[in-house]
Amino acid sequence: MKVKTILVSQPEPKVENSPYFDLIDRQKVKIDFRPFIHVEGVSSKDVRGQKIDLTKYTAIILTSRNAVDHFFRIAEELRFKVPDTMKYFCQSEAVAYYLQKYVVYRKRKIYVGKSTFTELSPLIKKYKNEAFLLPSSDKLKPEAPMVLNDLGVNWKQATFYRTVISDLSDLRDVYYDILVFFSPSGIKSLLENFPDFEQNETRIAVFGNTTIKAATESGLRVDIKAPTPETPSMTMALEKYIKEVNGKK
Repeated sequence: MKVKTILVSQPEPKVENSPYFDLIDRQKVKIDFRPFIHVEGVSSKDVRGQKIDLTKYTAIILTSRNAVDHFFRIAEELRFKVPDTMKYFCQSEAVAYYLQKYVVYRKRKIYVGKSTFTELSPLIKKYKNEAFLLPSSDKLKPEAPMVLNDLGVNWKQATFYRTVISDLSDLRDVYYDILVFFSPSGIKSLLENFPDFEQNETRIAVFGNTTIKAATESGLRVDIKAPTPETPSMTMALEKYIKEVNGKK
C-alpha cells in the first residue's frame, strides 16, 4: 500500500530546515506531529521528600533541556541561589547551549560531552572529588547510573520531572499510513490511549533498539527501523520505505 499520511509522535520541529519538511516536499506526503508523551515537573516538596539538599552539591549533571529547565525551576522554588562556583556537566553541545538561558556562559564552569553519557565520563572523572547531582525524569536510562557507579564518584539522582502519557482521544477516528515512535513510552501511550488498537495495514516506524523491543513485545509489527548503517536517521528510513512502496521520486 502506498504511503500518503504519517504521524510522528513528537512535537513539530521549530526549525525551517527540518528534514521532515524536506521529506514532505520531495515525496508529497502529509506529515502530522503530535507528542504521545509530555513532561510534567514534580513539586519542590516532592524533591525535598527525596532528601535532596541543593546546598550539598558542587556539580550538576545535565542530560537534556528538560533537566536544565527543571533544575533551575526547583532551585527558584526552594529559594536556592545557585552559586557561581557550580560546575555543569552537559551531555551534549545542545544541552550546554540551552544552559545559556539561565547562566552567563563565559563566567561559568561548563564541561561538554559529545553525545552519549559514556562520552561525558572522562570529564566527570577529572573532577571526581565533586558532589554530583543528576536531576532527571522518572525514566532515567540505565547508562547514567552504570557510568557514575563505575567511576566511583559521589553522586545522587533525583526525579525533578516525570514523563506522562498524553491524551490522544481526539485521534480515535483518525488513521495514518505510518506511525513513528522514538521511545518505549510512545508505544505505551498508543496502547493505553487505544487498548483496542489493531495494526492491520498501518505501518510502524521505530527509532532505537529499546523502542523496537517495546513495540514487538506489545505485539506490534515493526515495518521501518532506524538507525541502520544505510539509514542513520528516521527521515532517511522513512524516505527509503516511501520510495519502495510509492515508486521512486
